[in-house]
Amino acid sequence: MKYTAPRHPHARIMTPIVIALVGLIVLSQPLMAQEDTQDRSANAAKPAKSQPEPRGLTKYLGRRIASPMGFQHMDWLSRPERIQEENPQEMLDQLGLKEGLVVCDLGCGDGYHTLQMAPKVGPSGKVIAVDIQPQMLQELSRRMIENNIPNIDTILGDLWDPKLAEASVDLVLMVDVYHEFSHPVQMLDAIRRALKPNGLVALVEFRAEDPTVLIRPEHKMPKAQIYKEYLANGFKVAREYDKLPWQHLIFLERDEEWSPKSER
Repeated sequence: MKYTAPRHPHARIMTPIVIALVGLIVLSQPLMAQEDTQDRSANAAKPAKSQPEPRGLTKYLGRRIASPMGFQHMDWLSRPERIQEENPQEMLDQLGLKEGLVVCDLGCGDGYHTLQMAPKVGPSGKVIAVDIQPQMLQELSRRMIENNIPNIDTILGDLWDPKLAEASVDLVLMVDVYHEFSHPVQMLDAIRRALKPNGLVALVEFRAEDPTVLIRPEHKMPKAQIYKEYLANGFKVAREYDKLPWQHLIFLERDEEWSPKSER
């Protein structure tokens, strides 16, 4: 017995319609081809807009770029051991925060440091909290309301752009986040432009030189690598603080004698 596949109940009604549609498509092909050529010619006349590769880099200047910590693990930012491992209060004391400063907490997460810095810059100052994960900023906003802290602006940044205004920031703080930047060249360029003339970057990274720092290798950085990457992108070291338990604290400023090169 020969098997016959069941037909769709609307097959007979659809067949003439399909034939008619095929005919229309065939007849319209020359016109469509002409319009497509015109569109491509018009687009070719327009300058191509340079966009960073969304996926970014996996390595930069010999360093493996780490994957960012997802918002699902934000509890790790407030772990009790953090006080002993990082001494965040000592780190904040070294920033020299004072009334009226504009500070950016870049890669702010849930606001662990943001909320501590806001009272130090006072009502005439401001903390700009930037993160690429909206869930982190939502948690920060909840804590801002809970603690009645109004002088914090939140920005949802891009992987290649923190969306900071030019010459608007006195200090950019990055705590254990730079090593996760998938677009380090674009980010450092944006940070450099966002600094005021005497502005500083405060870079905090776990020490790769110290085997007792119990952090995965890709989430640590040696000083030599930090110098290599920042000096290649228009920064120079202003000063350093070496007394934190597990981390480097390096202050960098713009190198006004630097000029960009094709390979960075």
